Amino acid sequence: MKLSPRDATAFFAKPDPKRAGVLIYGADAMRVSLKRQDLVAALIGPNGDDEMRLTRMNGAELRRDGAALLDAVKATGFFPGQRAVLVEDMTDSQTPAMKSALEEWHPGDAMIVATAGQLKASSKLRKLFEAHKNALCAAIYDDPPSRAEIETELKRAGMKEIDPTAMADLEALARALDPGDFRQTLEKLALYKIGDATPLVSAEIADLAPATIEAAVDDLLRAVAEGRHREIGPLMQKLDGQGENPTTLVIFATRHFRALHAASADPKGPAAGIARQRPPIFGPRRDRMIRQAQDWGLRKLETALTILVDTDLSLRSGGQTAPQMALVERMFLRLAMLKSHGR
Repeated sequence: MKLSPRDATAFFAKPDPKRAGVLIYGADAMRVSLKRQDLVAALIGPNGDDEMRLTRMNGAELRRDGAALLDAVKATGFFPGQRAVLVEDMTDSQTPAMKSALEEWHPGDAMIVATAGQLKASSKLRKLFEAHKNALCAAIYDDPPSRAEIETELKRAGMKEIDPTAMADLEALARALDPGDFRQTLEKLALYKIGDATPLVSAEIADLAPATIEAAVDDLLRAVAEGRHREIGPLMQKLDGQGENPTTLVIFATRHFRALHAASADPKGPAAGIARQRPPIFGPRRDRMIRQAQDWGLRKLETALTILVDTDLSLRSGGQTAPQMALVERMFLRLAMLKSHGR
């Protein structure tokens, strides 16, 4: 039987031990692995592996010894409780051994949890699970986690109180990170909130989410975009001392001002434009960039982008003799003055 994404999420959270087996397959090995981990943990509990109620094997082993799967399914454990047999990296060549184990399965036997990569509709293994009356087949797509899946992850991590704006930020973050990084971020947030009964807020997510830009560069771009020209010199000295490349600073600045330009040009307003950015912008940085886009306006931002492009071309020019860091600092001062005085 095929499981829809919604039904699969429910089954992984609360598996039915009366099922003979389930096949989890998909192109993204990390996503498949995380779903498999969730299912096995829910099926045998936190101590199942230590109590030897989980048997592991892979497709290569099964190809060499087709009877090993059936033996594992029928084996009697030393400890009471649900048992499972995990078979990873399966292909169509192991279909006969899997078919035999499913046909011989009876209530009380170990549930079979099989994983595979991307399987075509014509796959023999996939057809076996889809057609079997007591087995399930779940396709794992590359779509970002749904709100329900995020809520499940939050509950697993022990977080119950979430500010609505913070939930929207988590949804945006889930679209930008791969599943493993997103889960690690949630675990980090859960550790941070231990002993804190207040709701999780956007600022906390922004502080703990994987950094996409160096903090010092972010401080510099904020000063430029907000017209605080007196802060630019000291920040440039700090970045120069850290060995930052001038061209890299221009690239970061261009990316920042392109985001502001896209937000300013959005027909639904800067807030909607910032919300469309990828990777997502959230927390206090999002609020600052919305204000920056409103303050600059479309015309000034177009002028700023022209200045940035011209400077980038100058840095890459073979005939350029001026110190590059000084050239970039001058450009940032021009941008800050443009914001403050419109020239």
